[in-house]
Amino acid sequence: MLVGLTLAAFSLTGMADEGNGPTASVEFIDNDGEVVGQGTIKQGPVGVLINFSIDGLDEGWKAIHIHSVGTCEDHDEGFHASGGHLNPDDSAHGFLNPDGPDAGDLPNFYVQSDGSAKVEMFNERASLDGSIGGNMLGEEGTALVIHENPDDHMSQPIGGAGDRVACGVVQSD
Repeated sequence: MLVGLTLAAFSLTGMADEGNGPTASVEFIDNDGEVVGQGTIKQGPVGVLINFSIDGLDEGWKAIHIHSVGTCEDHDEGFHASGGHLNPDDSAHGFLNPDGPDAGDLPNFYVQSDGSAKVEMFNERASLDGSIGGNMLGEEGTALVIHENPDDHMSQPIGGAGDRVACGVVQSD
């Protein structure tokens, strides 16, 4: 019994160490340049865990993607300077696409009637250190971009997600 408990303790310690990879932060702004949310990204052994909370959006399903340039400075022009999706493998967009998904694809999330959302999602096609898929902290950086509509996970290039309504630059902690 004691041996079993000791082995369990060592295995839990080993699992905790695996979660001590790089971390990053995100501050979301809207099209007026106002701060509307905060987030964190943690590197895991097989991808990144993304957590964020946001306020001030319209109720309903929203798309969010990892974009390939770490800027949100053109907020009044729709965040287009953040580029397209993070996509080092030139994969097609969409979870339902047989030639996808790309590294920037993420699941949709739901904004409540009060304009808020608390979200946790995982991406196994991206990393903060370049060890897996697209490097979120690479030379040009990346941004998390929220769209006005949900992603249909098939249409090219952004799944019919519509305008970009919020953006957050991924910054190393």
